[in-house]
Amino acid sequence: MSDVQAASDVLAALREIARTPTLLVACDYDGTLSPIVADPDAARPHRESVAALRALASFPDTHVAVVSGRSLRDLAALSRLPEEIHLVGSHGSEFDAGFLNDLDAAQLHLRRQITEALAALAEEDPGFIVEQKPASVAFHYRNASPDKAAVALERLRSGPAGLPGVRVKEGKMVIELAVIDTNKGVAVDRLRRQVGADAVIFVGDDVTDEDAFATLHGPDVGIKIGPGDTLAKLRLEDTEDTARCLALLCELRRSWLEGEHAPPIEQHSLLSDQRTVALVTPDARVSWLCHPRADSPAIFAELVGGPKAGYFAIAPAGQAHPISQRYLPATLVVETRWSDLTITDYLDASDGRPDLPPGRTDLIRLLEGRGPVVLEFAPRLDYGRAPTQLEIADGGLVVRGAQQRIQLQAPGVEWTIANDGIHEIAMGHAVLVAHQPLVVTLAFDDGEDPRAEPERRAGTVDHWAGWAARLRVPTLAPDAVIRSALTLKALCHQPTGAMLAAATTSLPEVPGGIRNWDYRYCWPRDASLAAATLVRLGSTTEAEALLAWVLERVQFHDGAEHLRPIYAVSGDDFLPEAVIPTLNGYLGSRPVRIGNAADQQVQLDVFGPIAELIHELSLAGQPTSDDQWQLLRDLVAAVASRWAEPDHGIWEERRPQRHHVHSKVMCWLTVDRAIKVGRASGRDVPASWRPLRHIIAGDVVSNGWNPDVKAYTIAYGDDELDASVLWIGLSGLLPTTDPRFVATVKAIERELRKGSIVYRYRVDDGLPGEEGGFLICTAWLIEAYIMMGQLDDARLLFDRYVDLAGPTGLLSEEYEPSTGLMLGNHPQAYSHLGLINCALALAAVT
Repeated sequence: MSDVQAASDVLAALREIARTPTLLVACDYDGTLSPIVADPDAARPHRESVAALRALASFPDTHVAVVSGRSLRDLAALSRLPEEIHLVGSHGSEFDAGFLNDLDAAQLHLRRQITEALAALAEEDPGFIVEQKPASVAFHYRNASPDKAAVALERLRSGPAGLPGVRVKEGKMVIELAVIDTNKGVAVDRLRRQVGADAVIFVGDDVTDEDAFATLHGPDVGIKIGPGDTLAKLRLEDTEDTARCLALLCELRRSWLEGEHAPPIEQHSLLSDQRTVALVTPDARVSWLCHPRADSPAIFAELVGGPKAGYFAIAPAGQAHPISQRYLPATLVVETRWSDLTITDYLDASDGRPDLPPGRTDLIRLLEGRGPVVLEFAPRLDYGRAPTQLEIADGGLVVRGAQQRIQLQAPGVEWTIANDGIHEIAMGHAVLVAHQPLVVTLAFDDGEDPRAEPERRAGTVDHWAGWAARLRVPTLAPDAVIRSALTLKALCHQPTGAMLAAATTSLPEVPGGIRNWDYRYCWPRDASLAAATLVRLGSTTEAEALLAWVLERVQFHDGAEHLRPIYAVSGDDFLPEAVIPTLNGYLGSRPVRIGNAADQQVQLDVFGPIAELIHELSLAGQPTSDDQWQLLRDLVAAVASRWAEPDHGIWEERRPQRHHVHSKVMCWLTVDRAIKVGRASGRDVPASWRPLRHIIAGDVVSNGWNPDVKAYTIAYGDDELDASVLWIGLSGLLPTTDPRFVATVKAIERELRKGSIVYRYRVDDGLPGEEGGFLICTAWLIEAYIMMGQLDDARLLFDRYVDLAGPTGLLSEEYEPSTGLMLGNHPQAYSHLGLINCALALAAVT
């Protein structure tokens, strides 16, 4: 690649097309993969090109083809390419070895005429070569004398080339006469449709390759090898350049598919203003932020799509790695420090100014230090699916095309804007002076908050630290408990009272796999368990708000019987599940999903945690309101109607419904807690409730037990172990001293525990890949140990649990001990409520 600009253009094009969701890489053979040689039978491709094509063909959603003028048989023999690479011969005529049988009698007769005529011409000079193909005959004259070649070509064009039904193709020192009408462009289009490619890159050198270049459009890339007029937009010199080009494409494609060196999941820190959330990497890149809600489309989605999906980076010029990152004590304010720069990041959670729009979100980035700093601002509307343009204005930047005004206020920063495909990126430069902080504010609405940054930061610190100071924190692992409580608080959507299960979508349960789900919604089950945990710490505000939100859902459904397992935080939106093919996923884990099809499942365990939450409020001394009592009555009515039905269960199995033991236990718990709340609040408990509780308990105890496994299993009649059946003892349905419960704990410990983690199950659930162990399942086993009196086992496993937290104290959904990787969405409410409950339970018996 001798020409600097040409090399730069090719590199830019390769970077762009490497990020195509489904890619077709197609090449000519002679003059592209293999140098042109005197003897056509001696043409061999460069080994580097073959290696790159093999690697590309092994990647997911990446298809490779060689489209040549040679016959398919010769192409296969010479190239020796593996079967996963599509070979197309005879300028697109041959897609399979049996093609010759598709010619009719007239075409076969015409082919014989051409062959005989060209064979006669070839006798004029030993440098002429006649190559027979299934649907054509090629006449090579590269090695003949120029004078004899000119005479032969004139006779060929005036003779066999003029026969009715003959199609003429001229290439480099070859002329080919075909009996059917096809070309490389038709072949490329057929391949495109066959593999469902979103874009095609075609590399070729010959005149016949122009047919392929002519079909390219949109994001496609055409590269011409060597001199000559061409429709291709890019050009390389020779076949060695082809090899380098393919090797580079291979590395770019691999990098994109594998996530482009993403930081470990647990090293991301959470920001929240209780309207939306953001994640910050260890080097202070904002890699995830949705707006206006946490379950809205992301404006920064680098976390699951690489840099092309949007990010906001600030760093000192020339310094790559920060020294440290931490939360300010008991806050959601993150501080990242280099030797000459400290960045303090937070979503403004202070009370704000009354005349500002309600629900406004401001991301504030405070820069303190000295020396030059570099800023990269690359917002991407709707996960990067909508073109994002920027404009320098008002001492900063404005994002054009957004439904709501988005402005970056950055006084003193010099900006330049550059194209980045369909988007734009802004590069900023500033020089910090000691004791003169630079405040950069990303504001999602009109108007500017007149308060100084220190006042806004103080208000945000007080929002979090003031709340945390009112908690009743156990003496065991107090810092981890406070961080976990703050995380649960941060996942609360203050405008509605709903609570997120996690802050992200599609962080993988299996790296590189398809177990990638959207957890940015409210599961009434998960949210109730989290709110109940906060009640145990002394905070009831979140529980009261969540119960009001749940009551609205029940009223909307005209009863609790059809309460859905999952909702958007706004309440009643359906959540159709879709994929975003343009996002490559964290560590190449595709697809990236938005929405969640589980909202249409039947999960009968949804009732129990809500009843448990009302019961926890009662135990905390909170009076049970009439609305809450009516909610309990609705929940028990739903249980009475549906408890005997099969369902999809807590793990949201995407297979036929079963009678899940955990779901039955949660139905029992609903009735049990309603009876206890009624008794504590002095209300009349319907006479039917106690018999219903007894019937459900008897059904679970007798049908959930598997005598062959000698344990309670996942569902009636199944032999699969499942950690969620620990709730048969944790709920109080069975005493923890019952031999059957003890045996179940031992079976789970033996089969599902691996070192410091407990798997939810270890059976084939119909999805590829083996997921990590679930932290919430580990917490349940710790609680079971405590209730059974195995305190040493509980303490040891709890210490390991706490150690799994990332550098700033956050926990993801899963942990895989064999790799040491945290997996799943982050941070996960389940994991943090599990830590708190275990700390409280252990502190109570210590």
